[in-house]
Amino acid sequence: MIEIDSVRKVYNEDVVAVGDVSLTIEEGDFVSVLGPSGCGKSTLLFMLGGFIEPTSGTITVNGEQVTSPDPSRGMVFQESVLFPWMTIKENITWGMKVLGVGEEEREREAEEYIEMIGLSGFEDAYPNSLSGGMKQRAAMARVLAVNPSVLLMDEPFGALDAQTREMMQHELLDIWSQTGQTCMFVTHSIDEALYLSDKIVVLSSRPSSVESIIDVSEHFERPRESDIRETETFTELRQQLWGMIQEEVTV
Repeated sequence: MIEIDSVRKVYNEDVVAVGDVSLTIEEGDFVSVLGPSGCGKSTLLFMLGGFIEPTSGTITVNGEQVTSPDPSRGMVFQESVLFPWMTIKENITWGMKVLGVGEEEREREAEEYIEMIGLSGFEDAYPNSLSGGMKQRAAMARVLAVNPSVLLMDEPFGALDAQTREMMQHELLDIWSQTGQTCMFVTHSIDEALYLSDKIVVLSSRPSSVESIIDVSEHFERPRESDIRETETFTELRQQLWGMIQEEVTV
């Protein structure tokens, strides 16, 4: 369980990146964060990852306060951030090697995740020879290989073309259904948030607070297929969320 209690982040004493955010995320939930540009979505995610310290308030994961980065909270960024001098397999096994996992287990885990993310046959390829979608698959595998209990994703598909992005969304749900990790996903795309999430947190404009929480699981069961995007319910929820965000932009 993730508990965010009255978290606030201020830069240079007067720039309020995150105003006052309180939020509880249940274990195993997939939660997306939406909001106007500049409202602090990524800042909130980085505080949860332990990369940024809150000015005030606390963040706890499974009862332990977050004070620094930890392998139990895996982070996937918008850019793949793979090591260009390593092969895909070497990238995926790197985190396990740092944590002291034995070579035999590293190889076994790498093979499992390479197959899971659909990169079989590319184990010995270098990142610069892969497409953007393939790089993001490898980046996800590298994070998943250290078996984090929490998966943090900062617009991981934002730089991909529409077709690849939709394919990656479907693959992410397949992986998430197998691993059962708690996931917090930052995005600007309402459709992406609706398709992926159990719940959607809408942040207000800066200084941000939680404007609303939409329970998507009340409307769409799992597993989900792409055709839910064509349903009347999906359209109504999209319009509802767009109205919330548009209202915050014009405030």
